[in-house]
Amino acid sequence: MKKQVFYTLLSFFFITLISSCKTSSKEDIKKPNTYVQDNYTKKEVSIEMRDGTKLFTVIYAPKDQSKTYPILLQRTPYSCAPYGEGKFKTKISPNTQLMKEGNIVVYQDVRGRWMSEGVYDNMRAYIPNKKKNQSDETSDTYDTIDWLVKNVDNNNGRVGTWGISYPGHYATVSTIDAHPALKAASPQASIADFFFDDFHHNGAFLLSYFRAVSLFGAYKDQPTDTAWYSLPKMDSQDQYQFFLDAGPLKNLNKYFRKETVDNLSPQNNNKIDDFFWKELVDHPNYDSVWQSKGIIQHLDKVPSTVATMLVAGEFDAEDLYGPLATYKAIEKHQPNNYNTLVFGPWDHGGWSRSTVKNIVGNYYFGDSISLKFQKDVESKFFNHFLKGNGDKNSGLPEAYVFDSGKKEWSSFDVWPPKQAVKEDWFLSDNQKLTANKKSTKAIKFISDIKHPVPYSEDIKTVFTPRKYMTDDQRFAARRPDVLVFETGVLTEDFTLAGDILAKLKVATTGTAADWIVKVIDVHPKDTKNNNKNMQSHLKMSNYHLMVRSEVMRGRFRNSFSKPEPFKPNRKTNVNITLQDVFHTFKKGHKLQIQVQSTWFPLIDLNPQTYVDNIYKADATDFKTQTHTVFTDSAIEFTVLKN
Repeated sequence: MKKQVFYTLLSFFFITLISSCKTSSKEDIKKPNTYVQDNYTKKEVSIEMRDGTKLFTVIYAPKDQSKTYPILLQRTPYSCAPYGEGKFKTKISPNTQLMKEGNIVVYQDVRGRWMSEGVYDNMRAYIPNKKKNQSDETSDTYDTIDWLVKNVDNNNGRVGTWGISYPGHYATVSTIDAHPALKAASPQASIADFFFDDFHHNGAFLLSYFRAVSLFGAYKDQPTDTAWYSLPKMDSQDQYQFFLDAGPLKNLNKYFRKETVDNLSPQNNNKIDDFFWKELVDHPNYDSVWQSKGIIQHLDKVPSTVATMLVAGEFDAEDLYGPLATYKAIEKHQPNNYNTLVFGPWDHGGWSRSTVKNIVGNYYFGDSISLKFQKDVESKFFNHFLKGNGDKNSGLPEAYVFDSGKKEWSSFDVWPPKQAVKEDWFLSDNQKLTANKKSTKAIKFISDIKHPVPYSEDIKTVFTPRKYMTDDQRFAARRPDVLVFETGVLTEDFTLAGDILAKLKVATTGTAADWIVKVIDVHPKDTKNNNKNMQSHLKMSNYHLMVRSEVMRGRFRNSFSKPEPFKPNRKTNVNITLQDVFHTFKKGHKLQIQVQSTWFPLIDLNPQTYVDNIYKADATDFKTQTHTVFTDSAIEFTVLKN
């Protein structure tokens, strides 16, 4: 592979997780990993779709042809490199065990990416009732599987799909109007809807994704094995200050056009060549464009012949909404299907790694958690449905979920557990979080647009840093523009198992505002350090572990499609759904809630005065405002009773 491609892919390894990483043992350093080359043949083919477009496909087949094998297929926008008949990946399959047991492993560049023909459409919309020769990603997958089972020697007629992140989305897509040969699919950290995953959270733009835009929006219409996009060149290692200095989002347009600023007249400063950035700018609301790209509403079309296993990281900074929403949608629409959820203590794709210690950021969860998943869960799932009898008695639980407080696994017949109940806890006066409403008072804070609350104590110029999901939140608790509500020291364990709904009663002196709610586990002062790689300035004593957090762009409080301003100083309901957790706040700990209105530069700044399109807001639209949270606000927890 050319150096340019290598370094580009390496810089986006955190997005792609194409499962091509090596282990870090001394043996691997001494000797290149040639297992795949020694045990597999490699063939590159172009498979023609029903509309005539040819998709580049790489087939790794076991050299041992004495038996038949199932096909494991991954479709990806991130390249199935290395290209060339004599060049091999060092690792194939979802994990090493499946690689060594023997499977036919296939990778495909999706339409319009790398060596495949066609024009790429980011989160290409599903087309129901397709006409002859009309195509979408479901038909591309169907046509690919159909060709593979008919043309690849020694296959047993069964196919499984898998992928992490965007490839996980394509695994989900494979289940819709599925080919009869598809028997198992494992969408992992899968994108489900771009208005709630990755680039947006409840309509707020994730500014931390700024550098990833070009990866998806640079135009290409010819196959290539060389990167055709370039990443924005940021001249700072301080991401916070970089975006603060940049000002309104429209000032970032210059990074998404071919001409330089000097070559443009002032009236053309809004010119955009990157089609994905233009899509973001032109569609600030949840309109028909975003709605058509969502996949959740089509999961009623998953046939009972396809078993699904959704995998999610409890501390995934990129795709937490997707796998949970996908699991729940299949459960709702196809309750008789085999559908299981694995929800573990990982960041984005952490379950695919071969490291022994399972750590997210500064927080240690245990040893061999990922390795155990690969051996006892992932391999078991694929082997049962692709090599075994394929009935519903797989030996796996319906939901296999890790308690991130107790640091242990539990199995449930359904997720959330049937025995879980809803409880309201109130944001009371004097920084108290109470089981009963005490009184109704107004707590005010100033949201200074020039000094937004950082999302982390250390801001680096990187793609969304995974560590922030478990970051210590003491730095935020000590700011005047972050409201803190806390229980006393718990006298018994308190377990959350399911979603969290923040039911805020708020007001603002302006006409627009964002609202961020964080759920935090405050550790006792005598907690011992257990991670030698923790940042040196931190200790586990009084560590404020962020268990869950979410933002709601206030304009979307009643509808994501039809935004509306706040009426100044009027008490208003704002509900925020936080993604599921399974976490025990142990005896001796405290449960804390933080409420704030900026989270920078994780999300873009809200002007705090209402404009029709924040991507086109002027600097004069941005105003410091005073916000109010009322003490009849509540947090609805899903509580697991003993």
